[in-house]
Amino acid sequence: MASLTSITLNPSYSSPLGSFASNHCQHNQNSCWLTAVGSVRSSSSSTRQRFSSQGLRIRSAATKQAKTPAEEDWKTKRELLLQKKVRSVDVKEALRLQKENNFVILDVRPEAEFKEAHPPGAINVQIYRLIKEWTAWDIARRAAFAFFGIFAGTEENPDFISSVGSQLDKKAKIIVACAAGGTMRPTQNLPEGQQSRSLIAAYLLVLNGYTNVFHLEGGLYAWFKEGLPSVAEEEEE
Repeated sequence: MASLTSITLNPSYSSPLGSFASNHCQHNQNSCWLTAVGSVRSSSSSTRQRFSSQGLRIRSAATKQAKTPAEEDWKTKRELLLQKKVRSVDVKEALRLQKENNFVILDVRPEAEFKEAHPPGAINVQIYRLIKEWTAWDIARRAAFAFFGIFAGTEENPDFISSVGSQLDKKAKIIVACAAGGTMRPTQNLPEGQQSRSLIAAYLLVLNGYTNVFHLEGGLYAWFKEGLPSVAEEEEE
Protein backbone atom coordinates (compact mmCIF):
# COMPACT_ATOMS: atom_id res chain seq x y z
CA MET A 1 0.00 0.00 0.00
CA ALA A 2 1.22 3.51 -0.76
CA SER A 3 0.32 6.52 1.32
CA LEU A 4 -1.25 9.53 -0.35
CA THR A 5 -1.01 13.14 0.64
CA SER A 6 -4.10 15.06 -0.38
CA ILE A 7 -3.98 18.60 -1.73
CA THR A 8 -6.25 21.54 -0.98
CA LEU A 9 -6.11 24.68 -3.08
CA ASN A 10 -5.84 28.05 -1.38
CA PRO A 11 -8.93 30.00 -2.56
CA SER A 12 -6.75 32.99 -3.45
CA TYR A 13 -4.31 30.90 -5.51
CA SER A 14 -4.45 30.78 -9.31
CA SER A 15 -2.77 27.76 -10.93
CA PRO A 16 0.33 28.70 -12.91
CA LEU A 17 -0.58 25.94 -15.36
CA GLY A 18 -3.66 27.86 -16.44
CA SER A 19 -5.58 26.83 -19.52
CA PHE A 20 -2.78 24.53 -20.68
CA ALA A 21 -3.34 22.21 -17.73
CA SER A 22 -7.08 22.30 -18.15
CA ASN A 23 -6.87 21.50 -21.86
CA HIS A 24 -4.32 18.73 -21.28
CA CYS A 25 -6.47 17.10 -18.63
CA GLN A 26 -9.59 17.24 -20.76
CA HIS A 27 -7.78 15.18 -23.39
CA ASN A 28 -6.33 12.68 -20.94
CA GLN A 29 -7.86 12.83 -17.51
CA ASN A 30 -6.03 9.77 -16.27
CA SER A 31 -2.71 11.29 -17.29
CA CYS A 32 -3.79 14.48 -15.54
CA TRP A 33 -4.41 12.52 -12.36
CA LEU A 34 -0.99 10.94 -12.52
CA THR A 35 0.61 14.33 -13.13
CA ALA A 36 -1.33 16.14 -10.44
CA VAL A 37 -1.17 13.57 -7.71
CA GLY A 38 1.68 11.24 -8.55
CA SER A 39 4.17 13.66 -7.08
CA VAL A 40 2.27 14.18 -3.85
CA ARG A 41 1.94 10.57 -2.76
CA SER A 42 4.99 11.03 -0.57
CA SER A 43 4.45 12.69 2.79
CA SER A 44 8.00 14.06 2.87
CA SER A 45 8.68 17.59 4.12
CA SER A 46 10.12 18.58 0.72
CA THR A 47 6.81 17.68 -0.91
CA ARG A 48 4.90 19.71 1.65
CA GLN A 49 7.23 22.65 1.14
CA ARG A 50 6.99 22.57 -2.65
CA PHE A 51 3.20 22.62 -2.73
CA SER A 52 2.64 24.87 0.28
CA SER A 53 4.81 27.55 -1.29
CA GLN A 54 2.38 27.65 -4.23
CA GLY A 55 -0.73 28.15 -2.18
CA LEU A 56 -1.64 24.57 -1.37
CA ARG A 57 -2.34 23.05 2.02
CA ILE A 58 -1.09 19.47 2.36
CA ARG A 59 -2.52 16.90 4.70
CA SER A 60 -2.66 13.15 4.95
CA ALA A 61 -5.90 11.96 3.40
CA ALA A 62 -6.02 8.29 2.50
CA THR A 63 -4.17 5.20 1.49
CA LYS A 64 -4.04 4.17 -2.14
CA GLN A 65 -4.00 0.51 -3.10
CA ALA A 66 -0.99 -0.92 -4.89
CA LYS A 67 -0.92 -0.01 -8.56
CA THR A 68 -3.10 -2.02 -10.91
CA PRO A 69 -1.95 -3.59 -14.21
CA ALA A 70 -3.37 -0.58 -16.09
CA GLU A 71 -1.02 1.67 -14.08
CA GLU A 72 2.05 -0.36 -15.06
CA ASP A 73 4.85 1.55 -16.77
CA TRP A 74 4.26 2.12 -20.49
CA LYS A 75 7.60 0.49 -21.31
CA THR A 76 6.43 -2.74 -19.66
CA LYS A 77 3.07 -2.60 -21.45
CA ARG A 78 4.70 -1.95 -24.81
CA GLU A 79 7.11 -4.86 -24.39
CA LEU A 80 4.24 -7.28 -23.74
CA LEU A 81 2.18 -5.92 -26.64
CA LEU A 82 5.12 -6.45 -29.00
CA GLN A 83 5.85 -9.88 -27.52
CA LYS A 84 2.22 -10.93 -28.06
CA LYS A 85 2.39 -9.57 -31.62
CA VAL A 86 -0.44 -7.07 -31.15
CA ARG A 87 -0.72 -5.37 -34.55
CA SER A 88 -1.68 -1.77 -35.17
CA VAL A 89 -3.95 -1.22 -38.19
CA ASP A 90 -5.08 1.99 -39.85
CA VAL A 91 -8.76 2.86 -40.07
CA LYS A 92 -9.31 1.57 -43.62
CA GLU A 93 -7.70 -1.75 -42.81
CA ALA A 94 -9.82 -1.94 -39.66
CA LEU A 95 -12.99 -1.42 -41.70
CA ARG A 96 -11.93 -4.15 -44.13
CA LEU A 97 -11.18 -6.58 -41.29
CA GLN A 98 -14.54 -5.82 -39.70
CA LYS A 99 -16.42 -6.46 -42.95
CA GLU A 100 -14.46 -9.41 -44.33
CA ASN A 101 -12.96 -11.20 -41.34
CA ASN A 102 -15.54 -10.78 -38.58
CA PHE A 103 -13.39 -8.52 -36.43
CA VAL A 104 -15.19 -6.65 -33.65
CA ILE A 105 -14.32 -3.05 -32.90
CA LEU A 106 -14.08 -2.60 -29.13
CA ASP A 107 -14.59 1.09 -28.37
CA VAL A 108 -13.11 1.87 -24.94
CA ARG A 109 -14.09 5.55 -24.87
CA PRO A 110 -16.53 6.88 -22.24
CA GLU A 111 -20.13 5.85 -22.84
CA ALA A 112 -21.24 9.40 -23.69
CA GLU A 113 -18.69 9.67 -26.51
CA PHE A 114 -19.71 6.26 -27.85
CA LYS A 115 -23.35 7.30 -27.95
CA GLU A 116 -22.54 10.40 -29.99
CA ALA A 117 -20.86 8.45 -32.81
CA HIS A 118 -19.11 5.12 -33.35
CA PRO A 119 -18.42 2.59 -36.11
CA PRO A 120 -21.46 0.40 -36.92
CA GLY A 121 -21.35 -2.86 -34.98
CA ALA A 122 -18.83 -1.61 -32.44
CA ILE A 123 -19.30 -2.50 -28.80
CA ASN A 124 -18.51 -0.17 -25.94
CA VAL A 125 -16.73 -1.06 -22.71
CA GLN A 126 -15.16 2.05 -21.19
CA ILE A 127 -11.73 1.53 -19.71
CA TYR A 128 -12.10 4.61 -17.50
CA ARG A 129 -15.31 5.76 -15.83
CA LEU A 130 -16.42 8.70 -13.74
CA ILE A 131 -15.28 8.44 -10.13
CA LYS A 132 -18.21 6.86 -8.30
CA GLU A 133 -17.29 6.42 -4.65
CA TRP A 134 -16.82 8.94 -1.84
CA THR A 135 -14.04 7.37 0.20
CA ALA A 136 -11.22 9.59 1.48
CA TRP A 137 -9.08 8.41 -1.44
CA ASP A 138 -11.80 9.26 -3.98
CA ILE A 139 -12.34 12.69 -2.42
CA ALA A 140 -8.60 13.34 -2.71
CA ARG A 141 -8.70 12.38 -6.39
CA ARG A 142 -11.67 14.65 -7.01
CA ALA A 143 -9.73 17.49 -5.37
CA ALA A 144 -6.76 16.82 -7.67
CA PHE A 145 -8.97 16.99 -10.78
CA ALA A 146 -10.70 20.12 -9.46
CA PHE A 147 -7.28 21.75 -9.07
CA PHE A 148 -7.08 21.65 -12.88
CA GLY A 149 -10.66 22.83 -13.34
CA ILE A 150 -12.06 19.36 -14.07
CA PHE A 151 -15.11 18.37 -12.04
CA ALA A 152 -15.80 15.02 -13.73
CA GLY A 153 -12.63 13.07 -12.91
CA THR A 154 -12.22 9.49 -14.05
CA GLU A 155 -10.93 6.28 -12.56
CA GLU A 156 -10.00 2.88 -13.94
CA ASN A 157 -13.07 0.74 -14.63
CA PRO A 158 -12.64 -2.31 -12.36
CA ASP A 159 -15.21 -4.25 -14.40
CA PHE A 160 -13.47 -3.75 -17.75
CA ILE A 161 -12.27 -7.32 -18.27
CA SER A 162 -15.43 -8.96 -16.92
CA SER A 163 -17.59 -6.70 -19.10
CA VAL A 164 -15.58 -7.59 -22.20
CA GLY A 165 -15.74 -11.26 -21.22
CA SER A 166 -19.53 -11.15 -21.05
CA GLN A 167 -19.64 -10.14 -24.73
CA LEU A 168 -16.50 -11.59 -26.36
CA ASP A 169 -14.68 -14.87 -25.81
CA LYS A 170 -10.91 -15.01 -25.62
CA LYS A 171 -10.54 -16.18 -29.21
CA ALA A 172 -12.62 -13.31 -30.60
CA LYS A 173 -10.91 -11.10 -33.20
CA ILE A 174 -10.80 -7.66 -31.60
CA ILE A 175 -9.69 -4.22 -32.77
CA VAL A 176 -9.36 -1.95 -29.74
CA ALA A 177 -10.17 1.72 -30.38
CA CYS A 178 -10.15 4.96 -28.43
CA ALA A 179 -10.28 8.60 -29.51
CA ALA A 180 -6.60 9.33 -30.22
CA GLY A 181 -5.20 5.85 -30.73
CA GLY A 182 -1.64 6.25 -29.55
CA THR A 183 1.13 4.24 -31.18
CA MET A 184 3.75 1.60 -30.47
CA ARG A 185 5.93 2.93 -33.28
CA PRO A 186 9.07 4.74 -32.15
CA THR A 187 9.73 8.28 -33.36
CA GLN A 188 12.55 10.72 -32.74
CA ASN A 189 10.55 12.54 -30.06
CA LEU A 190 8.82 9.43 -28.71
CA PRO A 191 11.30 6.54 -28.89
CA GLU A 192 8.82 4.17 -27.24
CA GLY A 193 5.71 5.41 -29.01
CA GLN A 194 2.76 7.03 -27.26
CA GLN A 195 0.49 5.36 -24.69
CA SER A 196 -3.30 5.65 -25.10
CA ARG A 197 -6.49 4.22 -23.62
CA SER A 198 -6.78 1.69 -26.44
CA LEU A 199 -3.21 0.46 -25.93
CA ILE A 200 -3.81 0.14 -22.19
CA ALA A 201 -6.96 -1.84 -22.98
CA ALA A 202 -5.07 -4.05 -25.46
CA TYR A 203 -2.46 -4.71 -22.77
CA LEU A 204 -5.13 -5.76 -20.27
CA LEU A 205 -6.76 -8.04 -22.84
CA VAL A 206 -3.58 -9.95 -23.75
CA LEU A 207 -2.64 -10.08 -20.08
CA ASN A 208 -5.96 -11.85 -19.48
CA GLY A 209 -5.61 -14.42 -22.25
CA TYR A 210 -7.14 -12.77 -25.33
CA THR A 211 -5.25 -14.04 -28.35
CA ASN A 212 -6.43 -12.00 -31.36
CA VAL A 213 -6.04 -8.39 -30.30
CA PHE A 214 -5.37 -5.57 -32.78
CA HIS A 215 -5.07 -1.84 -32.14
CA LEU A 216 -6.58 1.05 -34.12
CA GLU A 217 -3.76 3.40 -35.16
CA GLY A 218 -4.92 7.01 -35.27
CA GLY A 219 -7.98 6.20 -33.18
CA LEU A 220 -11.58 7.04 -33.94
CA TYR A 221 -10.56 10.62 -34.62
CA ALA A 222 -8.92 9.32 -37.82
CA TRP A 223 -11.96 7.09 -38.54
CA PHE A 224 -14.36 10.04 -38.48
CA LYS A 225 -11.91 12.31 -40.31
CA GLU A 226 -11.74 9.78 -43.17
CA GLY A 227 -15.52 9.84 -43.41
CA LEU A 228 -15.88 6.12 -42.69
CA PRO A 229 -19.30 4.79 -41.63
CA SER A 230 -20.52 5.89 -38.22
CA VAL A 231 -23.78 5.79 -36.31
CA ALA A 232 -25.22 7.25 -33.13
CA GLU A 233 -26.84 5.02 -30.57
CA GLU A 234 -30.33 6.37 -31.35
CA GLU A 235 -29.89 5.32 -34.99
CA GLU A 236 -29.22 1.71 -33.98
CA GLU A 237 -32.30 1.33 -31.80
